Amino acid sequence: MKLFSKLYTRVLVWSRHRHAPRYLAGLSFAESSFFPIPPDVMLAPMTLANPTKAWNFAVITTVASVLGGLLGYFIGLFAFDMVEPLLQSAGYFPKYLLAREWFSEWGFWAIFIAGFSPIPYKLFTITAGVISMSLLPFVLASFIGRGARFFLVAGLMAWGGDRMEDVLHKYIDRIGWATVVVIAGVVVWIKTQG
Repeated sequence: MKLFSKLYTRVLVWSRHRHAPRYLAGLSFAESSFFPIPPDVMLAPMTLANPTKAWNFAVITTVASVLGGLLGYFIGLFAFDMVEPLLQSAGYFPKYLLAREWFSEWGFWAIFIAGFSPIPYKLFTITAGVISMSLLPFVLASFIGRGARFFLVAGLMAWGGDRMEDVLHKYIDRIGWATVVVIAGVVVWIKTQG
């Protein structure tokens, strides 16, 4: 667990640097395919420091995240044999198998839910490549899911300030899983209506 706390601390330091938007883009790109720390931990303090740029930061995060997701997609499509041992040694393999199940059950909606939720998005980008998901729906679902998440974080930070950051850090997992349940419920309802 110390590894993650050190990375988290490093990301918070990056959020206060004069090149923070570049770091935010790099972190967002990397997190979508291989890096373990989500960009929210940098997006939130950057937005708090400069609320007038909240939407700019959300756009940077979303675009870079989707581009990183494309890297994850191509890793899954062309290099999964090289990545599979890393997933197993890092303890991500059961989550990868779960991602495959979600894709077989939900298709397009799996990437959308993963993009918005606290589930490791990188597993879904790689899995989308492994199963050769159509690229256009993959990109569309990624933009919608990731954009919704990052614009929500930026908007809440700009609106609520330090108070909202404390609440977000305290309840982020519960909020994320509640959102997954709501979205899954909507998807089930849509499928049963059709």
